[in-house]
Amino acid sequence: MVQHKAQLKKQQKRGVDFKKIKRKIGRKLPPPKNTTNTEVKSKAIILPEQSLASEKAGLAVSKKGLTLKELLQQTSHHNAKVRRDALIGIRDIFLKHPAQLKMHRLSVIEKLRERMSDEDKIVRETLYQLLKAVIFPACKEDNQGTFISLMMAYVFNAMTHLAFDVRLMAFKFFDLLVQHYPMSFSMYAEKIIQHYKEILQKNQFNLHDKGKLKSVLAGLAYCLSLLPDDKSSTQNAVTDPRILHAFESQLHEDRSAFPVTAKELMGLLPILVGGLQDFMPSVQTMPNLETQSFDCVLSILKSIHLVVKFFVYGNPKVSPPSNRRDQDVLQMLLKKLFTVFPLNPTHQSSEKEDNRYFILNVIVSEIFFCLSDWSAPPSVFLEKFLVFLVDALSEKVCGTGKSFFQKHSLPLIPFIPKLMMQVDGTWKSHILQAFTEVFNKCDPESSMKLVCLSAIEEMLFPKNMWANATSDSEMLEFKISWIREIPLVLSLLGDKNPLSSKAVLRVQLELGQSGIMKSEFDSMQLSLREFYSTSHDGDISYGAFMKLPREIQEVCISCLYYFSFLDPSLLQSVAASEDVDPFLLFRLLEVVSCGYRAGHIQIADYISFLITMLSRYKVFPENSDKSNSGLFRRVTSGVCCCLSQIGDDHLVLKMVEGTLVHQISNMNTSNEAGLENTCALLRMTTTLDSKPTRLSEESISKLGNLLPGYLLHVVSNVGEEEDGRRGYYVLPCFVLLSRSDRIVNHVLKVMRTWTCEKARIIAVVGVLLLMHDEDVRRGGGSGQIFKKIAATRNSKEEIDAILHNIIRVMSDDGDDDGYKLNMEEKHKLQYAYDRLKIIIGG
Repeated sequence: MVQHKAQLKKQQKRGVDFKKIKRKIGRKLPPPKNTTNTEVKSKAIILPEQSLASEKAGLAVSKKGLTLKELLQQTSHHNAKVRRDALIGIRDIFLKHPAQLKMHRLSVIEKLRERMSDEDKIVRETLYQLLKAVIFPACKEDNQGTFISLMMAYVFNAMTHLAFDVRLMAFKFFDLLVQHYPMSFSMYAEKIIQHYKEILQKNQFNLHDKGKLKSVLAGLAYCLSLLPDDKSSTQNAVTDPRILHAFESQLHEDRSAFPVTAKELMGLLPILVGGLQDFMPSVQTMPNLETQSFDCVLSILKSIHLVVKFFVYGNPKVSPPSNRRDQDVLQMLLKKLFTVFPLNPTHQSSEKEDNRYFILNVIVSEIFFCLSDWSAPPSVFLEKFLVFLVDALSEKVCGTGKSFFQKHSLPLIPFIPKLMMQVDGTWKSHILQAFTEVFNKCDPESSMKLVCLSAIEEMLFPKNMWANATSDSEMLEFKISWIREIPLVLSLLGDKNPLSSKAVLRVQLELGQSGIMKSEFDSMQLSLREFYSTSHDGDISYGAFMKLPREIQEVCISCLYYFSFLDPSLLQSVAASEDVDPFLLFRLLEVVSCGYRAGHIQIADYISFLITMLSRYKVFPENSDKSNSGLFRRVTSGVCCCLSQIGDDHLVLKMVEGTLVHQISNMNTSNEAGLENTCALLRMTTTLDSKPTRLSEESISKLGNLLPGYLLHVVSNVGEEEDGRRGYYVLPCFVLLSRSDRIVNHVLKVMRTWTCEKARIIAVVGVLLLMHDEDVRRGGGSGQIFKKIAATRNSKEEIDAILHNIIRVMSDDGDDDGYKLNMEEKHKLQYAYDRLKIIIGG
């Protein structure tokens, strides 16, 4: 035991290297004692404001919160994606805030134009869409000269870039620019054509780049369509057939100084013809004429046609070509093209391909016929072009429907008048037959109808005198057919297409002025009545004439003079036209009067026209927005002047007396418009009548019964302060009363019966006082009419009866008829009674 304790003490004195620690299961181990604490604690730093946010406050920003200034800076970033995103952000700002573009347009263009030469294709396309959809449409009305010069400097820079794709895209940018700003071509025409020549010549029309070349060739064709053309500028831009074709709908307006020379165009032509020859093998032999090849060939042919047209019809003041030399060069270059015409494949093709070949062949035909206007191309080619022309007009070489045929055959029509002077009788008959069928079949409002009318006008009325010697007998049947179609076309057009209506009427007017085919011209009248107006049971239905513009209405009216005998029904339909321009109203009166003096109108029809003109014209009162009462009074004076110039007034009165009185009886004078028409007819009557009156007893009786009602409405509808208007309405009545005691007696008798009614008595007295005042004003002193009344027994008795009725009414309490006079009305009656007593007593 002693030994055991000693051993234990010995063990306790020995050191322990590692103390074993017992751990409970599931408890987390403590970290080592030598571990470094990496936890960092800090307090938040609070700033009073953020400087970046304050700078952007109130500014337009993109979806990513960038301002326009920041985005413009990023367009020069080295990363292409950043440049593209910057352009997209600029588009977003301009779409949301259009005012930003107006404010910064020049600075924006100065920065964005740098990207036209960007090496990244996506950046260039994004810029193109931004210019096309946003910037150019919004800046179209700005200072074009400054805008164009800013753009063109970088367009030319891009056109000379080392990268071919950049150069091609530069032409696309220029095409976009010239479509929005046509002046951009006229300002740099010569330099632009040089660049087109360079890229097309260097590329040698590589057929593998057809997709890229397509846009370049289309842009060239558009630019060439802006070249000046004297022939089109001297014609009406609407009816000029060339303007209706292809790009030529947007001709350049400034033709005074076009800086392009014939030399540049002559240098371009061999390149175009050479490129066309490169495409010919594929065009003639490929099973299908694929879209890109068709588009390229189409643009080349259009460009060739436009160059040829410039040499043939170009403005002689602008670099005129030396005719003989250029004729030879053109014929030599185009000979191979004419040789392979028509461009028909040797294999079976679909309808779609047939139509494509038809379009190309039409343009080749245009080139040939256009060249024949300037020089004489080899006659060996003429026949096959005539065959194609007849087949094209007969729709034998066109697979699709009517609209396709009309659209693409249209350019051939203008050459027909010239061909009529060049071809023999057989070909002339074939061409005229095909042309007439086209004219009859095409829609009245279509462009084809317009162009056909222009060709008809040229064939009916050739400008060259020697053209009349081209055997008119061969064309007589066709001319008759065209003339008979004119009124039918006019009726079908109605007011839907004023330009087409004007073209039809211009042919009609020239036909009348020329005096040719007089019988056919006169026969048009029956078909023209509905064009003006028709009447059924007194109801008037107005035709298209009333809805057409003034200038077209004037042509319609002018045509009336040239009918050798103007049909009464047509004359009446014209006279019934209402609410026309004041100038046209007098023009109509002038033309019809001239027609009467020339013997084209019977006297009865002429007088009937004048009466109808005044009785049916719709008059709007002076207090209306459409007031035309002053105009109508001037027309009335003009009609009365025409009546007085016909001949013996007594004979004329006998002819129209019954009609005039009948029309006056049927007029409704319950409103101011009716008063105007009635007054006009009364003035016509007084113009033809004399003193003493020559009116029949029947007319005197009718007028005596009508005038009281007319005068009563004048007093009721026209205020006392409007003495001038009252005097205008009363004057014809005063004239009739001063000429006939019988009319005076009839008027007083009717008024006496009215004074028995309390409701009318004040108005009747007002009429008598108005008659007296007008009588004094016209006759002097106390007046001539009332002197006659005082001296005539019957009239004196009627006045005494009126005075007696006034006394009875004033003394009556009004219980019998339910109407009782108030103090003011009794005072007026007393005043009127006293005045009448003085008048009669005087």
